[in-house]
Amino acid sequence: MPIHNRIADFHADMTAWRRHIHANPETAFEEFETSDFVARKLQEFGIEVHRGLAGTGVVGVLHGAAGPNGRAIGLRADMDALNMTEENGFAHRSRKPGKMHACGHDGHTTMLLGAARYLAETRNFTGTVNFIFQPAEEGKGGGKRMVEEGLFRQHPCDMVFGLHNWPDLPPGEIAVRPGPVMAGADQFDIVVKGSGGHAALPHQTIDPVVVAAQIVLAAQTLVSRSISPIDSGVVSITQIQAGSAHNIIPAEVTLRGTVRALSPKIRDHLEAGLRRIVETIPRAFGASASIDYRIGYPPTVNHESPSEIAANVARTLVGDGRVHGHLGPSMGAEDFAFMLEQRPGAYAWIGQGGGPSGCLLHNPRYDFNDEILPVGASYWATLVETVLPRTD
Repeated sequence: MPIHNRIADFHADMTAWRRHIHANPETAFEEFETSDFVARKLQEFGIEVHRGLAGTGVVGVLHGAAGPNGRAIGLRADMDALNMTEENGFAHRSRKPGKMHACGHDGHTTMLLGAARYLAETRNFTGTVNFIFQPAEEGKGGGKRMVEEGLFRQHPCDMVFGLHNWPDLPPGEIAVRPGPVMAGADQFDIVVKGSGGHAALPHQTIDPVVVAAQIVLAAQTLVSRSISPIDSGVVSITQIQAGSAHNIIPAEVTLRGTVRALSPKIRDHLEAGLRRIVETIPRAFGASASIDYRIGYPPTVNHESPSEIAANVARTLVGDGRVHGHLGPSMGAEDFAFMLEQRPGAYAWIGQGGGPSGCLLHNPRYDFNDEILPVGASYWATLVETVLPRTD
């Protein structure tokens, strides 16, 4: 895989950075050590550092050879880890019980740091690069908070790009396409209330467990029977909490879950359908229910022109046959979506393979593939040199 020679020269440095971050994971809005590490590296590279957006966010600002010219690009990497217990035994495993880099954000941060180092050394571009290191991607909306606190007012960007490792792709291959690439993700809590009593005398109760079971079954028809097979949606009940003993029918059941869709239209349809089920089914049994429905991340939708630019850069870097322009979207969610709502841009996947243990994302034995660090850093660097080319 062709990569920038200078980036290949400091591959060992990037590997050390990545393993340091992996061994010291920090979760949403608590990335204090990680943001200090990132800021320190950027300063070592001679890059202007701005801190404080979303609490632990870091933005590095670098101007090209001729200084700022009004044109700017944003490159974003996420920094946070997950609340998981790591099961790996290698030397750089997590040193913090119950916290783990199981989604590769340690690698994302490192690849962007590698590109920052290279670009600071070469400055083979015009205009301005904003290196955006974002906290709290894993469900807490750090990207949304950075935007709301003025990311693009303080650091204007004509376009913004994101990159995420993808174990389903062979190492170094890249996938990018226009349109929806990740789903919007909402959460809900449903509380079903009946009348509890002795399990031997169910006729004297209004059993909320039976009612909850009917809600679970009916919710599955929202996707299978109420939206077109061409459209994509997910309604998953992931928690059922009720009862305290074998011989007691409880008075209350709580259901929790998620709704996902690739378009706002389908998302709204599924929300309305779930509310209808929660309103009508319990009444038929003499019970009642309420729903707390919380809108989460919007769909991640790539823009046409930036996606084409990203794909062309990827082809230049890894070759035509290793770039995928028609890979289907994922029903996972990504808060880079909030940035794409504000600026044109594209979100790409870089293949890392399943790793030595064949593990996928959010697995307790996951580890980022250090062999692709120079590929990702070279992708970022080439993207900048392509979007902001020198004209002298």
